[in-house]
Amino acid sequence: MATVAELQAALRQSQAEAERYRLLLQHSGEVSWMADCASLKLSWLSPAAERQFGYTLDSAQALAAGLLQQLPARLERHAGGDASRRRLVRETELPHADGRLLPVEIESTLILDEHGVAVSVVGVVRDLSARRELAAQQKKFASMLSHEFRTPLSTIDGAVQRLEMTGAHHDEGTRKRYRKIQTAVDRMLAMLDEYLSPERMASIGRERQPNEISPAALLEAVAEQARSRRGGIMLRLETLPQWMRCDPAGVRLCLEILLDNAIKYTDAHTPIELIGKMASEGGVEFLVRDRGTGLPAAEWAQVFDKSFRGSNAAGIAGSGLGLYMARAVVDVHGGTLTATNVSESGTEFRIWLPVAASAGKSLARADGSSDNSLDAS
Repeated sequence: MATVAELQAALRQSQAEAERYRLLLQHSGEVSWMADCASLKLSWLSPAAERQFGYTLDSAQALAAGLLQQLPARLERHAGGDASRRRLVRETELPHADGRLLPVEIESTLILDEHGVAVSVVGVVRDLSARRELAAQQKKFASMLSHEFRTPLSTIDGAVQRLEMTGAHHDEGTRKRYRKIQTAVDRMLAMLDEYLSPERMASIGRERQPNEISPAALLEAVAEQARSRRGGIMLRLETLPQWMRCDPAGVRLCLEILLDNAIKYTDAHTPIELIGKMASEGGVEFLVRDRGTGLPAAEWAQVFDKSFRGSNAAGIAGSGLGLYMARAVVDVHGGTLTATNVSESGTEFRIWLPVAASAGKSLARADGSSDNSLDAS
């Protein structure tokens, strides 16, 4: 039987441990809490709740009532043998006392009595604001870095393809240097995708996609999307290469901008034509042609300027950035984007892109299938 001295020593040790736990909870950065399973009310809330969220035990009861609404169903599933309900972690948003919504992680665990019945639930609330902000900054930095590298690399890529296409008379040493430049560009682009776009790779679920695509499939997908807005979109495909090197999302954006302009600046019954074919000077050309009123000749020189809007844009929503963006994308591919009024009335926009003679051979398949998703953005 324990002596009085031993009982007193045990009591002092228990009190010391309780004080240590109190100090830990008092100064912890995590918000700790406890709720009663029978009443669905908070029975304890750490001081960190007031420091971080502006709530005391009393003022937090209304907020907790909403959060604990799902607890009975959880208890029922646990009682039925679902052990996964014992401990849960979820992310949500909670209002600060001043009304601001804060991203949080809530971890909770059921506390069982000697019969295995849940009598209370304890947990912590972690403010994810700093983590989310850091993730956003990292994503922004990665995006900026990728863009700063990708733009000059795309320019080099387009220039090399153009040199390959027009340099049939060059000696073998020169053509070998072109291939070395192209290999280096491919390697750099692969590194950008691997190290600066992990979320894109995860969503695709496979290795980096080749930056080649079937031009016919691209045009078909763009035309189909445009038909959801204007039924009279006509697609005409002439001789085209099986594959072409480009950034699929970028070229698709250009085509969508041109079709969007044609739809916005013509009436609903005006036919619009999308044409893809080999260009007479080599390369490929994509034409978007409408039979609207066209633009005054005096405005053609400015049509691709940043923020420029023609005299026919009155009352039509827009920022004047679409054609500017489209030309910028085409430029980094080593191509050209031009616009003219066609003689029978209407407007024609022409995208010309270089296609190297060897482009696409590594991806050509007997079944003509492609690994590229036309829905990538």
